[in-house]
Amino acid sequence: MADWGIVYEILEWTIRLGALAVIPFKRKATATAWLLFLFLLPIPGLLLFLAIGQPRFPRWRTERFEKLRPFFDSVSRQLRAATAVRLGTVADTAGLAKRLGAFPPVAGNTIELIDDYDGLIRRLIHDVDAAEHTVRLLIYIFADDAVGQSVIAALGRAVDRGVRCEVLLDPVGSRQWVGRTIKLLRREGVSTREALPFHWLRGRTRRDMRNHRKLFVIDGVIGYAGSQNIVAKDFRPGVVNHELVARITGPIVGALEAVILMDWCLETNETPPKSLPVPAKSGSAILQLLPSGADYPLEGFQTLLVWQLHEARKRAMIVSPYFIPDQDVVSALQTAAARGVKVDIVVSQVVDQRLVNLAQRSYYDELLGCGVRIHEFRDHLLHAKNVSIDGNLGIIGSSNVDLRSFQLNEEVSLLLLDRSSVASLEKIQRSYLKGSDSLNLEQWRRRGHPAMLAENLARLAAPLL
Repeated sequence: MADWGIVYEILEWTIRLGALAVIPFKRKATATAWLLFLFLLPIPGLLLFLAIGQPRFPRWRTERFEKLRPFFDSVSRQLRAATAVRLGTVADTAGLAKRLGAFPPVAGNTIELIDDYDGLIRRLIHDVDAAEHTVRLLIYIFADDAVGQSVIAALGRAVDRGVRCEVLLDPVGSRQWVGRTIKLLRREGVSTREALPFHWLRGRTRRDMRNHRKLFVIDGVIGYAGSQNIVAKDFRPGVVNHELVARITGPIVGALEAVILMDWCLETNETPPKSLPVPAKSGSAILQLLPSGADYPLEGFQTLLVWQLHEARKRAMIVSPYFIPDQDVVSALQTAAARGVKVDIVVSQVVDQRLVNLAQRSYYDELLGCGVRIHEFRDHLLHAKNVSIDGNLGIIGSSNVDLRSFQLNEEVSLLLLDRSSVASLEKIQRSYLKGSDSLNLEQWRRRGHPAMLAENLARLAAPLL
């Protein structure tokens, strides 16, 4: 009769030794966390690793993405041919973003930054009511509350005018409302699909790999990109969200529409058009779109951010509601501060995810200690996600500065490459500083041992948050 104790011990050591060979060390900080977990709890650790340990899509989706690459390449060529761009100091930045996300920098755009939550919803509804041909929405949270119903009603009016309306929403982000929202949309005649639906069969998509993008395109000529979802700003009790969205016209809208169509075709297996009409020039802004996620070979937003922090000479500001950086970002921030760069990080004093906030706070001591300045935005949950570097580069998008956005989520970032557009972003960022409390290192270190212990314990879970 088998000695099950010995069998169990052999199994545990087989898992431990196998982990050393299987877990890819290119995962950086997460590799150490997974190895520790697997060595301490081999069998539960193995089950969890098999479920969520590898940020990659099933083979069928990867193959479908590769089949859609010619569409991306075609749009990229059209955009490059449509506008001549003189970039000067940000030429290398644009070149890297092109290699990471496929789209070139595009001149001739107009950009309006909107940080009025309700005003953004009104503006979107106005544009939908004026639509003549198509409305395409890609969204992480789409609720059936009063805000969601107002947008659905506008979409219904557009459908009645003969406008084709498509909505791709994330079922996990929208989990509280998804069934009712889809029912309302389809009742209005809106074509609706779930992004990254969970399949038990057919090489299922992991539930923690989400489409976190927020992109809206009307008639192929008006685009929106940023952090705001279609839900009431106070949908979490006691928390009011503050966002930032760019409303754009001009040729760059072709890139926004290409990303939405790409995601739509990945879910529906429809064939995209061979090309997209490139919108006419409308202004002087130079913009570039950087999609990122597990479909791409490198962590696009993280790669660009780290490199830009190393390139910074005068100032850098990062605004993120969820700030759990990997070691590359931490090192880049520390190095920039050591070179005399004025580095500011704006996070939210209002907390909606306690464990995430505790893990985030565990980084403050080492960053404050090397001269990085940290500011906590008061009164609202500052859900906006943006970056500015030296007045030359601005980034607005959906990506947080955390491992989830770097490795697991499908994200999109809009790069601002002309000084006027970046100055508009910096003006809004200065308003964040006015509405924030700055942390002091000495006071921070007096916060108490129970708080430090909680933060350090939460940091152990950072790769999973």
